[in-house]
Amino acid sequence: MRNLTRILPVDAEGLATAAALLRAGWLVAFPTETVYGLGGSALDEAAVARIFAAKGRPAEDPLIVHLANVAELPRVTTALPVSAMLLAEAFWPGPLTLIVPRGPEIPLAVTAGRPTVAVRIPAHPVARALLREAGLPIAAPSANRFGYTSPTTAAHVLADLDGRIEAILDGGPTTIGVESTVLDLTTPIPTLLRPGGVSLEALRDRLGPVLVGQRQPAGSGAGLASPGLLDRHYAPVTPLWFVRGSPAAMQIWLRERVRAELALGRRVGLLVPDEDASALADLEVDCEPLGPAGDVAQIARHLYAALRALDQRQPTLILARDLGAIGLALAIRDRLTRAAAGRVIELERP
Repeated sequence: MRNLTRILPVDAEGLATAAALLRAGWLVAFPTETVYGLGGSALDEAAVARIFAAKGRPAEDPLIVHLANVAELPRVTTALPVSAMLLAEAFWPGPLTLIVPRGPEIPLAVTAGRPTVAVRIPAHPVARALLREAGLPIAAPSANRFGYTSPTTAAHVLADLDGRIEAILDGGPTTIGVESTVLDLTTPIPTLLRPGGVSLEALRDRLGPVLVGQRQPAGSGAGLASPGLLDRHYAPVTPLWFVRGSPAAMQIWLRERVRAELALGRRVGLLVPDEDASALADLEVDCEPLGPAGDVAQIARHLYAALRALDQRQPTLILARDLGAIGLALAIRDRLTRAAAGRVIELERP
């Protein structure tokens, strides 16, 4: 069947076509180092409305504005704290989003009505080339249906949004695999709202104290401070259970839970590190090994693709386990906790 959305190559012609579409107010998905973004002009209210409509995204959930370079910051913000420039020097281009005061050119729809705006400068060469070619700040949430598993390939975008957007720039699989870190610089002490590709430890090394923000419930009537704060997010269609505890305790729990589900005639999917996949290989389960437990960068890179692949095979339920809270593992914990939507098993109190 012919695709309704155009797949554009990453060459001069493809980039020029994508940039022209963005300048005309249409939508183009493109790769970043984290996940694929669904881009529209951040200065065009109609384009912003198309982003929300294509994703089925609620208006309370703000968008991240992507810039080509630091020199474009005055287009989107009225003021920058000193900490912003320290962080820009250390982590931009890269997977760090900063929340700063909103500039008058940015429509309130981008920021969920809040006086702040989330901005970042991506490191992916295709994203940077597109931003330069378009000459616009680009608002770009993840290029998928709202609330479901994020896309790390052009094929993932097409599966979710074919016919809803004009084009996709196919830059191959993304390299980090989970979304950017979001840091609020408008609070008295910088506050981590979403863990991601820049670790909490790295931020504290650069800034000193950094607080960890609390979740904000959906339906509160107020715009969210950041994307990725809802209790259910990044989720597969299949119900997912997420277990936390020591590696030995989690492996015992997984084995017992799998046996109990199989006894009831259910099909179980496992989303686990290689060590658990090997230890549970004697059980009749559909397993997606993510990589060695000690290589969290590889696991993050494979996480969403593996989750989508498992979900497509339609097991009765999916079981996943924790990797800890150091470095990128904290971002993986955050994504799987939200994908589980309350189905979190705590084996041991911290």
